Amino acid sequence: MRRPLLPLAFLLLALTGCGISATGPERAGAAATGAVPPGTRAYDARLDFLGPWGMQFVSRRSESPVGPQQAVDLLLAGPTTAERERGLATLVPETLRGRVTALPARGAVDLHIPVTVPQLEHTAVSQLACTAANAAEIPGGKAPADVVVRVHEPGSDDTWNLRCDASGNAYPAG
Repeated sequence: MRRPLLPLAFLLLALTGCGISATGPERAGAAATGAVPPGTRAYDARLDFLGPWGMQFVSRRSESPVGPQQAVDLLLAGPTTAERERGLATLVPETLRGRVTALPARGAVDLHIPVTVPQLEHTAVSQLACTAANAAEIPGGKAPADVVVRVHEPGSDDTWNLRCDASGNAYPAG
C-alpha cells in the first residue's frame, strides 16, 4: 500500500518547485567598491569620530599618502552624510576649521591650535591628536601609539604632550 503513494509524493514535490519565483533579475544596489585595480596603490586617512559607543575610526580613501595636516583637515570638515547616518559626529568646534596646523616631526606631530586645550572637550582633543598621530606619513616609522603629539596653544611656550591608545583616546605622554 505504501508503494503507490511514493510516486504521488515525488510528483507533488516536483510540482511545488524550489521556491524561486519566475521573475527576472532584480537590482540590488550599487556595484561593490573597495577593490584596488592592479598596478595602483590605495591610501587611507584614518579619522577619529565620536560614535554611539565611543570613539570610532573612519577610513577615507586617498590617491596619495595622507600626512597629519591632510588628515586633520578631513576631520575638521566633519563626517560625511553617510557617516552621520551611522551616528558619527565630531566635538571639534567648526570655528577651528582652517585654523589648526599639524606638522610632522621625527616620531612626533606638532599640533598648533588657536585655543587653549582646556577650552576644548576631551573628546575633541582626542579626535585631533589621534587623527594626526594615525596619519600615514609620520617620519621615523613609528606606530601611532608611539607617536607623541605636541599640542601648542596660543601665547604659551609649553606644550601638551599626548599619545593615543588603541581605542582613540589621547592621554598624557608622561
